[in-house]
Amino acid sequence: MSGATHPGDAASYAGRVARHVPGLEDLHRMAALLLAERVPDTGRVLVLGAGGGLELRAFAAAHPGWRFDGVDPSPRMIVQARDILGPAGGRVTFHQGYVDDAPDGPFDGATCLLTLHFLPREERLRTLRQLHRRLRPAAPFVMAHHSFPQADGQQDLWLRRNAAWLVSGGVPEAQAMAGMATMKERLPVLTPEEDAALLAAAGFREVQLFHAALTFKGWIAWA
Repeated sequence: MSGATHPGDAASYAGRVARHVPGLEDLHRMAALLLAERVPDTGRVLVLGAGGGLELRAFAAAHPGWRFDGVDPSPRMIVQARDILGPAGGRVTFHQGYVDDAPDGPFDGATCLLTLHFLPREERLRTLRQLHRRLRPAAPFVMAHHSFPQADGQQDLWLRRNAAWLVSGGVPEAQAMAGMATMKERLPVLTPEEDAALLAAAGFREVQLFHAALTFKGWIAWA
């Protein structure tokens, strides 16, 4: 149903993502803490891939003076984000689209969580460069997504571990294994070393790994 959500859609989305991403709430808390090292109390933060609203909800609760621009290509996911945010949604301006549809800023900080693993290497680098140019000098950027070794059987090993995590949380084994097969076929996952190198190539400095949870990695870097 275009332009609307069914009752419980936002809650079911939140639960589904939490099952798939180890330590999701802690990831959001850590991202907020890292941003707050340099984002001022009344700062403006760009959130790329903001549909669903989970990180926006965490950031808004932790920092009541921050304002946000949330970018996402899916109208339905933006509706879910508004639903999850409730009154805090008044501090968020949503933009349907991709990084090129984001305001020029300059922003005091930015995040891109659970999104960049969908993009091939060159498009990922272009997106990171577009994020970089929208940030104030020395502004923090936090990203996290699937990133794990690919060579010498390591890809299959980590995918099996990811599937085991899902099964331990109640996902049927056949469904978990099918999901891993789809990930292997469709996601252009890079290694952690390649992801860190792309951040540097996009102009970010002092790239630091702060999160590692099975196939997921997270970095903090500065413009």
